[in-house]
Amino acid sequence: MAAIPTWTIREAGPDDASALALVGAATFLETFAGILDGDAIVGHCAAQHTAAAYLAYLEDDGRAWIGEAQPGGAPIGFALVGKPDLAAAVEGDIELKRIYSLSRFHGTGLGAALMKQALEAARGHRRLLLGVYAQNDRALAFYRKQGFTDLGTRQFNVGGKFYDDLILARPLAA
Repeated sequence: MAAIPTWTIREAGPDDASALALVGAATFLETFAGILDGDAIVGHCAAQHTAAAYLAYLEDDGRAWIGEAQPGGAPIGFALVGKPDLAAAVEGDIELKRIYSLSRFHGTGLGAALMKQALEAARGHRRLLLGVYAQNDRALAFYRKQGFTDLGTRQFNVGGKFYDDLILARPLAA
C-alpha cells in the first residue's frame, strides 16, 4: 500500500508567484480536461495562471498559502484570498479567489488546512465569497462541508467561452 503523501503549508510571498501559477494551471487542467473546451482551458491558463497574475493579486493586498510536498518542497496546492470582484459582493466581504490542490493530495486534509488559513485571514470580514463551476460536484461538496451556502450565479469566462458558476458565501463571525 502506498504511503499517504505528506505536506506542509506556509504563507506564500512574491517569490512564490511562479509556483502558484504552475499549480494553478496544472490543477485547472487536471480538473477540467474532458469537461470544458480544451482550447478554452489553454487560453484561460495562459492568461490567468501566470506569475504576473499571481504577483498582481499579492501586490493588491491578496494573501496566499502554499502547500508543499514533503520531502522536497514541491508545490502541490494553494489558497488565495483577496478583494472581491463578484457582483454579489457587498462592503465587508472578502473572496476566496482560488483553492487548488493536485488530485493526488485530495483526501489528505490539505484542502481543509488551506481553507483554515483562508478563514483565519478573512477574520474581521462579513463573509467569505467564492465562485465555483456549477458542475464541479466534488468542489461543491467540499465547500458545503465548510459551511458555504448558495448566494447567486455568474457566467465565468474560460478562454473566451462562458460557463455557469455558482457564487457561494460563508458568514464570518464579527
